[in-house]
Amino acid sequence: MERRLAVIRAGFSGDHGTAVLALGDDDEMVRVSALRALDRCGELAPAALAAATVDSSAEVRRAAAELCARHRDVPVAELVDDADKFVAEMAAWALGERLSPSDDEITVLVDRATTHAEPIVREACAAALGSIGDPRGLPAILAACADKPAVRRRAILALAPFEGKEVEAALRAALEDRDWQVRQNAEDLLSPRT
Repeated sequence: MERRLAVIRAGFSGDHGTAVLALGDDDEMVRVSALRALDRCGELAPAALAAATVDSSAEVRRAAAELCARHRDVPVAELVDDADKFVAEMAAWALGERLSPSDDEITVLVDRATTHAEPIVREACAAALGSIGDPRGLPAILAACADKPAVRRRAILALAPFEGKEVEAALRAALEDRDWQVRQNAEDLLSPRT
């Protein structure tokens, strides 16, 4: 715990050297803190972040995926297929937060929004596609509107940037959904409060 606190302090004091050394620590939480400290200092090198995306620790990979939202130069799309569903979810979120994701990144989100084995990842992919607003994501979002309740809730909200008959039909159908949150989300989009 003491090593981790020292690394956290380094991030606030600009002690780049302490944070860099901590990237190789045996404790996964110290490595997570090192990534965050370096990011806070504006000193997180792309190579260090890329190395963290393949770390043996799921906690480190998840932190790396989160930081990739702001570090477009580091690939994160492969983490959408990570063995840990929370790493995969965070990677999908990060792709949705990027200002202009690549065609390959959008392709991964489109595919995994309907095919990923974990509902939480399908949900995150649908949400990311809605955040991006690229028309290529619309068919996957529409398909996600028929998934499990949590996925449907996010998929309905992901329709917000889109227009057209298919979108209108999906929102109208969602008004009759078994899940009250799906119905509420559809109602909010169809009759936005001003």
